[in-house]
Amino acid sequence: MLPEGTFANDVVIVTGGGSGIGKGIATEFGRCGAAVVILGRDPGRRQHGIEAVEAVGGRAIGVSCDVRDAAQIKAAFDEAEAAFGPVTVLVNNAAGNFPAAAEDISANGFRAVTSIVLDGTFLMSTEFARRRIADERGGAILNIAATYAWTGGPGTAHSAAAKAGVVNLTQSLAVEWGPHDIRVNAIAPGLYKHGDMGDHMRLDEPESVEGHQPALRTGQVHELGWAATYLCSDYAAFCSGHTFVLDGANWLRRSLRMPKFEPVRSWLPERAS
Repeated sequence: MLPEGTFANDVVIVTGGGSGIGKGIATEFGRCGAAVVILGRDPGRRQHGIEAVEAVGGRAIGVSCDVRDAAQIKAAFDEAEAAFGPVTVLVNNAAGNFPAAAEDISANGFRAVTSIVLDGTFLMSTEFARRRIADERGGAILNIAATYAWTGGPGTAHSAAAKAGVVNLTQSLAVEWGPHDIRVNAIAPGLYKHGDMGDHMRLDEPESVEGHQPALRTGQVHELGWAATYLCSDYAAFCSGHTFVLDGANWLRRSLRMPKFEPVRSWLPERAS
């Protein structure tokens, strides 16, 4: 946990910061003194994010934005700067996903996920970088990846492909923008239970989930906030191009005592005939 006031001179945009892990990250930046801008399409969720930041004594506004639209992104940055000043930190958290067998995902369905996760991360990052480079000031970008970006997984062909792109984009942009003192990192969260968790997680036996983790528990959202603020702070000034896995070592677990593998169609809803 960083000291309060660590980000007192910073303006932070968090896409998808009105719910789930995005809200947790936004809240921690607010606690650390940042002016927080909650970007998203849903006004109700934006308000939830604002209230969460204000509850810890932070300042926040909500800005409507579709991260797939470059014109909306430019307007969102303009609005954020008009309210608080130049944006110094960007957290690319906006995501879209729905579990499905690969052969059932339409071209539009595939693009719906990749355009938010990968295209949105690219468009937000390049708008941020253009402004920081023009101002001759550095900054920090934090992307949200996933462990299945490396391992793959059933029901996640669209999301895993997009997240793999985010991991590579993190590395590429870190190298390219290094001379401009723009750092780019990512975190790949494990299972973090929170009130906004969707039904698609299908935790049929939630009481048993902790026992399947090497740490014997799931993550707490504020722990992601701690990691996010550290990676975007001056304490990590020489850290760039990395994707940090935050899942209590669960992605490394390999054992014959693991639960039996279940084919994707055994747990997906039945297709309409």
